[in-house]
Amino acid sequence: MSAPLQVQHDPHTQRFLAFMDGVQAELDYERSAGILRLTHTGVPSAIGGRGVAAELVRTALEHARAEGLKVVPACSYVAGYITRHPEYEDLLAS
Repeated sequence: MSAPLQVQHDPHTQRFLAFMDGVQAELDYERSAGILRLTHTGVPSAIGGRGVAAELVRTALEHARAEGLKVVPACSYVAGYITRHPEYEDLLAS
């Protein structure tokens, strides 16, 4: 049985971390001037296909919304997630 997914924000390393079954996944970002540039989503194959990347992205987007930040989806997974979840389109930087 899998342990529940835990997502943590580490502003010092500019990443969101998820832990499942003792395996770490991450979503890296760069923050500057009111922009959260989401640069890389990394999910090891051991925990792939279980919604980990989606939860990382959702958490990052909710963080951006709460902080009043705009988002640049520099990672193709993040861009695809926003396309599939148009409720986050208002966060896109122009």
